[in-house]
Amino acid sequence: MRRSSSMPETLPEGSDKVQAVQSMFDAIAPRYDLVNRLMTFRMDVGWRRRTVRALGLPSGSRVLDLACGTGDLCRELSAVGLRPIGLDLSFGMLAAARTDAPLAQADALRLPVPEGSADGVTCGFALRNLVALDPFFAELARVTRAGGRVALLEVATPANPVMRWGHGVYFGKVVPLIGGLLSDPAAYRYLPKSVAYLPEPGRMLGMLGEAGFRDVSRTLLSGGIAQLITATRDASS
Repeated sequence: MRRSSSMPETLPEGSDKVQAVQSMFDAIAPRYDLVNRLMTFRMDVGWRRRTVRALGLPSGSRVLDLACGTGDLCRELSAVGLRPIGLDLSFGMLAAARTDAPLAQADALRLPVPEGSADGVTCGFALRNLVALDPFFAELARVTRAGGRVALLEVATPANPVMRWGHGVYFGKVVPLIGGLLSDPAAYRYLPKSVAYLPEPGRMLGMLGEAGFRDVSRTLLSGGIAQLITATRDASS
């Protein structure tokens, strides 16, 4: 029997959001990878590989993968000789993980790692599930060494009006249908709505700069349905 989440129909805030997101990912963990592959037509695989390449780190570098889920990014990091550690709030996702990387349960806003201990940080499709981005970016700056790199993969809204309309129909109607048939309906009704949590792109890049990063950039992927944000930890901050 499939487990259902307690995700509310309205977008939760604060501590309610933490509990709702954790419950949601615990519920959808068993079929999370299957639904991802189907609803993105496997484009998510290429997006993750590009995220890893964008780090530009030498072999052997230590990389924290935040909101690691079932370990997709951890596997890609390992494949190019990097040393990932996966951290996720959801025990269900960690239990379903398919990676040899070390894994631990942790809140991305309170990471259990020393200051400057990571050469790089990745995070896939989780920014909109965090309670707030300012403390998250501050935590990224705390754990990333000077000169280290971060690569944050997230959904986006296409700028082209026609693509934006089509994407809105697909993401708002088709994705919840697929997710509801294969997994938890409430979770996949929430996920399209959760884009509303993301600030305007320019503001988001500015927040990273204010947190202590330089060379902050944003690249749109697959016509603008996904975005990759990269930055380098400033040695002077």
